[in-house]
Amino acid sequence: MRVTWAATGVVAAAGVAFGGLGLVIARRLTAPGGRQYDLTIRGVETSGELLTVVLDRTPRTTLHGLYSLFVENGGRVRLSPEAEDRGPGLVARQVLGEPGEGLTVGGRASWSGIIFSSPEDAGLAVTDVEVPTGVGPSPAWLVAPEGDSSTIWAIHIHGLGGSRAGVLRGVHAASEAGLTSLVVTYRNDGEGPFVGTGRSGLGSDEADDVRAAVRFARENGARSVVLVGWSMGAAIALQLGADAEFHGLIAGLVLESPVLDWVSTIRANCARAGMPDWTGVLAVPWLKFRTMARVTGLANRVDLRRFDWIARADELTVPTLILHGSPDTSSPFALSARLRDLRPDIVDLEAFDADHTMTWNSDCERWQAVVCSWLAGRASTGTNAASAASVPHDRA
Repeated sequence: MRVTWAATGVVAAAGVAFGGLGLVIARRLTAPGGRQYDLTIRGVETSGELLTVVLDRTPRTTLHGLYSLFVENGGRVRLSPEAEDRGPGLVARQVLGEPGEGLTVGGRASWSGIIFSSPEDAGLAVTDVEVPTGVGPSPAWLVAPEGDSSTIWAIHIHGLGGSRAGVLRGVHAASEAGLTSLVVTYRNDGEGPFVGTGRSGLGSDEADDVRAAVRFARENGARSVVLVGWSMGAAIALQLGADAEFHGLIAGLVLESPVLDWVSTIRANCARAGMPDWTGVLAVPWLKFRTMARVTGLANRVDLRRFDWIARADELTVPTLILHGSPDTSSPFALSARLRDLRPDIVDLEAFDADHTMTWNSDCERWQAVVCSWLAGRASTGTNAASAASVPHDRA
């Protein structure tokens, strides 16, 4: 009997420990976004007008492509595409453009794919607008296309912990393809309305705010819409693409490093953090069940089944372009490949040698060409589809 009770006690203690770990993972996943300054500036070199930053050699700092360095005191610099070898453990990258503030030896910095800090920085002329949502007005940037105005709109949706500045990388392609762009915010992203505890609903609640943006586009002249979603923004785009309300209006989806299944994504991020991937499953009850979700700090539970697009592949109804890095350690590339294999009739996949949401950075010319070409195809077919869909409305 003592052995039985002892065993029961061990099992109970293990259950409590695992439950606590699941809560920690769920809370960390849904916490308000914050930049991690996990790099140290090892050197700052000046040669004439050239400025070079020396950093620790890591998988990120050695990547080819265009990247930025955010300095802990608020400064930011763009870095050259190539890294220079500086001996064991160190690389150097040249600073492009005007040198930023705060580049001091020993200072802390954060690696980023965000190249443009504002529309002006990206060379875009925008109009500031507000999208009315159920939780308050949500600021957005409205960007007219090159040339004549367009009734085909691209709505750009950033991901978890990101900002609308991050998706400016995709606006040039939409503009070049002749689309009007709306770059949106949503609740608890640092720019949109603050709701509840400020935690993320992993796209579940945020989809309501982007749904309001699609309605805003329709009410302001859009006859066809393409949703351009990054990471969690792609998960939001997929929800709206399957929404019966927008049947005939949403003409396509462009998905950058998409979250196609939250459970698989959580497991991948646990592995990325050095934990066994199975520990990610422990977070599921803390998101899925209402009472446990409230302990996590969420106002509403997250129905994770809605975000499993491998299981829901047959529900896809609009052409979809996926851009994804095969080495992505945050959102598994294998899921994108699987979705393409399940729906080759409707899904195109472009693979890059890039980490999460960094496909543009790894090869911006190729990214631009692929997206422009694909969007041009939607523009040529979207007008006809939108016109057909709008007939009942016109008659009313």
